[in-house]
Amino acid sequence: MRIDIVTLFPEMFENVLGHSMLKIAREKGLVHYGLFNIREYAENRRCVDDRPYGGGPGMVMKPEPIFNTIEAIEQQADVCPKKILLTPQGLPFSQPVARELAKEPYLMLICGHYEGFDERVRLGLDVTELSIGDYVLSGGEIAAMVVIDAVVRLIPGVLGDPDSAATESFSEVLLEYPQYTRPAEYRGMKVPDVLMSGNHQKIKEWQKDHAVKRTGERRPDLLNKI
Repeated sequence: MRIDIVTLFPEMFENVLGHSMLKIAREKGLVHYGLFNIREYAENRRCVDDRPYGGGPGMVMKPEPIFNTIEAIEQQADVCPKKILLTPQGLPFSQPVARELAKEPYLMLICGHYEGFDERVRLGLDVTELSIGDYVLSGGEIAAMVVIDAVVRLIPGVLGDPDSAATESFSEVLLEYPQYTRPAEYRGMKVPDVLMSGNHQKIKEWQKDHAVKRTGERRPDLLNKI
């Protein structure tokens, strides 16, 4: 998979992409990351935003630098990317959405800043708008990192254990069941006997029961989707 990031602050991504699973995915040759600074494609590198027509607080990102950046990237690409616009007005990002994006050969994540994008970015580009939650961030960079992390770990071969992604929270709508490791007892808290019994059928039943219980306690809204 190829993932291009269109942003005013490419340096924010260097540490994130250089650690953990995102680094492993790149080293295995499963993912290629591209960072593109919108300022480099602006006619005036210092002018990527302006005051909104009609008045209002803050500044709005101008359309020309964004169009210029994306068109320059696409001219060098063999396939058309699936363009993702990070915005609080977008489709809620979820595990099913991440699974669908993980099937794409080429993603382009477009990060806004300030008071958002000129509306012609939405109208003039074939974009999918995504939101990581009902709150406002300073820019789309952190949201893009969330999407990248969630998507890349679903690419076959990235995780050491292929079953890991299949058993995590939200993989089957339910939250993940409680997890334990050694020691068997710590500060008076014991690992449930069934998990050390070696009875795989009973262990699976325990895991499913506790996944349902935890989901009902913490996210009852998810149970309505089952």
